[in-house]
Amino acid sequence: MRAAAFEHFASATCTIAMRIVERRTWSRAGVNIHEYQGKALFKEEGVAVQDGVHCTTVEQALEAYDTLGSKVVAVKSQIHAGGRGKGSLYCPDTGDLMMKGGVKIAFSREEVETYAKNILGNVLVTKQSGPEGKMVNNLYIEAGCEIAHEYYLAILVDREEDAILVMASTEGGMDIEEVAEKTPEAIHKAWADSSGQLPSGAASTMAASLGLTGVSQDSFTDMLGRLVSMFVSRDCSMIEINPLVRSSDGSMIALDSKVSFDDNASFRHPWRAEMRDMSEEEEVEVRANKSGLSYVKLEGNIGCLVNGAGLAMASMDVIKLYGGEPANFLDIGGGANKESITTAFGIILEDPHVEGILVNIFGGIIRCDMVARSIIDASREVGLSVPLVVRFSGTNHVEGRGVLEESSLEVTTVGTLADGAEAIVAAIEEVRA
Repeated sequence: MRAAAFEHFASATCTIAMRIVERRTWSRAGVNIHEYQGKALFKEEGVAVQDGVHCTTVEQALEAYDTLGSKVVAVKSQIHAGGRGKGSLYCPDTGDLMMKGGVKIAFSREEVETYAKNILGNVLVTKQSGPEGKMVNNLYIEAGCEIAHEYYLAILVDREEDAILVMASTEGGMDIEEVAEKTPEAIHKAWADSSGQLPSGAASTMAASLGLTGVSQDSFTDMLGRLVSMFVSRDCSMIEINPLVRSSDGSMIALDSKVSFDDNASFRHPWRAEMRDMSEEEEVEVRANKSGLSYVKLEGNIGCLVNGAGLAMASMDVIKLYGGEPANFLDIGGGANKESITTAFGIILEDPHVEGILVNIFGGIIRCDMVARSIIDASREVGLSVPLVVRFSGTNHVEGRGVLEESSLEVTTVGTLADGAEAIVAAIEEVRA
């Protein structure tokens, strides 16, 4: 079994990582902002966008329509999830369907009012939001645009190439994953160096690959240069525009914006704090972060308490390989103390699906005997009632195991991660039986 575990370790790691990325819109490694906020940044960088107004009430939406002076406007839900246009809006109290589509084109003041009423205060469910959806508290009213063609444009970090990747396609407005699967030749790529410089002629070549000529080609190359510069200067982790449109006069306009930042660089950008929408964040994750914990809820039944992100990933992998399902990613960090460990236990046990807990600690800076005493105190405080398996290694691991074994706490101590995963899966099965 253990040979098989290590044989499949790499693929399992990838699977878990993707689940975490898909589950967590906001993370300590990447922070999202709303479309209207992204477009405000685009404007500052000289990237062409349509005039628009951020609104939080129906009355503001109507005022925006009057102010914009455009007969046709887009009424756009603002949530941190993609696929808004194809989503569905539900009443949060009754669950009744209010409207199909979280992005609507309005041709009159009356339609703006109707759409705004059906969007604000309701829950928008998209393929990226999860079945629970997201409450819509913000709206963006944007002037209409005469569209000649829609394109896709994205800038992100290519970790395999250790470079900034630019991707573009003529298939704008579509799911890029579907395009990549069915017509990969329709996606054109270029790489920039760490200073944000594309190779000479790369932007023009990409424009030509998209079939752009003349004014459109010039407009695209200028926009791309500005966006790559923004990506570097503002420490972005992703910029996505879907669709990027060619207007009737040939100019290129960012008709959408999806921007996320590298949160590790937030200390360089204090202005980001003003853009943070706390209503879009999971309350439990916010609480965990305040205690110095990195937490992501998953769909399984085995709570994980680990120090170190890599070790946490490995712990979840091995749990899966022994037939279990991790209920969370939880990294307590190297500076954990009694208070943060107590908080961690409480957060894990708040999840009604948790049937057992695996603690995996590698003592470096952190001492295993301190963790052991904290586990005992935390278990008493939160009223631990599910099986607990603990694996210690490193600094004072012998002393830590001794503290647990001499206590009155019902706990199983093991020497290896594989033993721990096997033990917690078996313990849960025994309780069920």
